[in-house]
Amino acid sequence: MVALTSSLVISWLFAKSITNAANLGLAFGLVGGVAYAAYYLSFAVAGFVIYDMRTRGGFRSIHHFLSERFGRKAMILFSLLICFRLFNEVWSNTMVIGSYFGGVGEPAYYAAILVFTALTLAYSLKGGMSSSILTDVIQMVLFGVLITIILLALLPKVEYDLAPVLSSGEWTMAAGGNLLLVAILQSFSYPFHDPVMTDRGFLSDPKTTLKAFLWAAPIGFLCILLFSVVGIYGGIAGVQGQAPVEVAKLLGGPILLVMNFIMITSAASTLDSTFTSFSKLAVVDLGAGKGLARPQVQGEVKKQWATKPDGSQIFFSSPKEQGLLSAGRLAMITIVILGTIPVFLNPAILSATTVSGAMVAGLAPVFCLWRIKAPPLSFWLSVGFGLFCGFMLVSGLWPEWLTVSSGKYADLLGVTLVEVVGCFSLYLLGMQLQPSEP
Repeated sequence: MVALTSSLVISWLFAKSITNAANLGLAFGLVGGVAYAAYYLSFAVAGFVIYDMRTRGGFRSIHHFLSERFGRKAMILFSLLICFRLFNEVWSNTMVIGSYFGGVGEPAYYAAILVFTALTLAYSLKGGMSSSILTDVIQMVLFGVLITIILLALLPKVEYDLAPVLSSGEWTMAAGGNLLLVAILQSFSYPFHDPVMTDRGFLSDPKTTLKAFLWAAPIGFLCILLFSVVGIYGGIAGVQGQAPVEVAKLLGGPILLVMNFIMITSAASTLDSTFTSFSKLAVVDLGAGKGLARPQVQGEVKKQWATKPDGSQIFFSSPKEQGLLSAGRLAMITIVILGTIPVFLNPAILSATTVSGAMVAGLAPVFCLWRIKAPPLSFWLSVGFGLFCGFMLVSGLWPEWLTVSSGKYADLLGVTLVEVVGCFSLYLLGMQLQPSEP
């Protein structure tokens, strides 16, 4: 259970996540850190739902559930949502790495991103960090050591007085409260379009898995909250810009080196998991590698050990299996190319979480109400409405009269509230319009 818990936690301690936590701490104080850490409620929600689906429904995976309940077309749409999630993970994490080597637009910034991405891809193509959950345990321990070093370096700067940290920010809607409510509401849909998390929900026996997910929630919450202290100190010191970078510069060369190391290890781990998950999605779940398989020539033997998308080792000997392996590698290269393009458009790193969360709000009733046998129409109405609302937000067309609060993220909160009510209502309406077969 320790290994699985560590794997779950480290899989969500992205470079972009800890950067967002620090930046929100800088912007809103302790409220900002708590708001972003609230996304880690997702572990508890996913843990209970997956446990129930496995023990009561006998489902072997998320894709198995969707195919059986709503049909292949629904499963394909869900897979596209996953692709959007994985696509966001590439650029949002590599941009963090680039920020440690230069400003946006500078040659060093783009060079660092391209080199880092290429090296991680090369490592992933050979099996990489996903070859063993043991690697995740090591990375979790390493993260704990590094964050401890950083916090110990910060304590003398505040004269060992935590009062300024604990009293930072204002507990109001405009000063971080909007994002806090958004995080809590999105936690009921957000985890289900993250294959890195959900795939781990089917690795061990149900009880062990549930315990691991429930432990991962408070541990992940604490890790993010602690890292937000970096940004909170930055606010006290009056820094501007990317909180982790600027605070590390204030603390001196050794701490800047530690900060670089923690970002590189977390980003590399995230990218490796992203490449692997996309490979599994394309080849295993969607069957994209069938066209690369070829008949075996009589007497032909090609033997090779390789790493499967779930991290286990497999012995490849047939041309068909080698074709699938080649397809998986091609999928990795594809997501790298597509996921790197936004780097040159300079999007906001936090939008990789908030916008993605808005787009997939329609998954909440699909999974939270999974025991109720609903028809395919329910899926399409709920997910379709969520996508529509997310598109309206991204395109700037969301009507102001539906904004129920003020301050930053007020529009996002308005969208999320409308989505929760609308998606659940439409999901239930679909059951009335198209009753399921008994």
